[in-house]
Amino acid sequence: MGRRSRAAEILAAVLLLALSAACGSRLPESDFERDDRTPAPRDSASLRVGIITSATSPVGGNAFTGPRDGAKAWFDRLNARGGIDGRRVEVLLCDDGGSGVGNNECVHKLVEEDDVVALVATTALDYAGASRVSRARVPDIGGQPIGGAYDTYPHLYGIYGSLAPRDGTTGWDGKLYGGTEVYRYFKREHGARTAAVVSYNQSASAAYARLVERGLRAEGYKVVTEQVDFALPNFRAVAADLKEQGADLVFDAIDSHGNARLCQAMDQVGTDVTAKVTNVQNWTSTVPDDYEDAPRCRNALWATGASRDFDDTGHPAVREFREATKDLETHSQWQLEGWAAARWFTDAAKSCAKSGVTRACVDAFMNRSQGYTAGGLLLPVEFRRLAEPPKTRDTCLSVARWQDGEGWVGQGDMNRTCFDVPQLAYEP
Repeated sequence: MGRRSRAAEILAAVLLLALSAACGSRLPESDFERDDRTPAPRDSASLRVGIITSATSPVGGNAFTGPRDGAKAWFDRLNARGGIDGRRVEVLLCDDGGSGVGNNECVHKLVEEDDVVALVATTALDYAGASRVSRARVPDIGGQPIGGAYDTYPHLYGIYGSLAPRDGTTGWDGKLYGGTEVYRYFKREHGARTAAVVSYNQSASAAYARLVERGLRAEGYKVVTEQVDFALPNFRAVAADLKEQGADLVFDAIDSHGNARLCQAMDQVGTDVTAKVTNVQNWTSTVPDDYEDAPRCRNALWATGASRDFDDTGHPAVREFREATKDLETHSQWQLEGWAAARWFTDAAKSCAKSGVTRACVDAFMNRSQGYTAGGLLLPVEFRRLAEPPKTRDTCLSVARWQDGEGWVGQGDMNRTCFDVPQLAYEP
């Protein structure tokens, strides 16, 4: 059985960054000088891993810190229980400031100066140092695919896997492919027939909206397109037209703040839909605050992804994650995926304990880890280097719906919510 395709979430991430960057300016280089870049004392008995995060960036605070926080929680728990074969895991953090210059500095420090055995849960706005990581043959495990690096270079292992050749060229001749399983799901499971796509009159937003429209039309939907002014969006007019058009689903190519305003407008004009569909980045515990003024729309929020719902505490692996992160103010799907990435490294390192935990040994484990699930937290991950892109693929997805008083409620078994769907090309 295939695993979940990530085109929509990857592009949504790129879109969020483009929109947020358009609203502000890059930080000065002086702001990239942080305590997490200072040299750490060397412990010869420990295993060093690095985590690169765009913790301070044009997008704003906390946008990218979820994977880092989840990974740190795993390693803290692991060290409290004796580490790996008696060796403590020393976690070195580097904030690249969201710039290519800062990212290269982090790669230089962690890979070349600190000699980490691996990078874990990388979440970088501009992964400019990816080629240097690959040339150094440092395994980069469970990173978030913001951009095309994880479908370009060997030794980089994104959290969702890859079928691309990874020979230095992104995807296949510069194109990546993603499926229509999200649209198929709502059509098959909920009888949806009319879908709206809301975008800004901004290039990144409009481009992503066109890809969503293509996928919806491929699945036979009637598509309603709505575009608002980026500077002065009239969400009330959009909401009124969605009601008039009888939309079953609403997809968007707008930022988180815009989503909240759209939902508020939908409540104000009485627009009810089967689902207001969001992505893994917005799959967080902050929904009550983010959508405080839109109770009807809030309870129509659905999220799709490739990992088990962080509120599914009936599953032992999720319960373990939540117990270890109980002191965090909020929870998110990206935190859970960072936790899974750290677990992945740990499993790789444990397999090398007898022969020696080296970059080469950990990398060899990653190349062999077909179908890895991090104890059931992830859909089975694949790394296969296909010469040609697949035309169709059997893909699975995790689905959850927000319900006040209960949080995110999973919708069925993610390993059985699968569809054989066409793969559409796009340029990252």
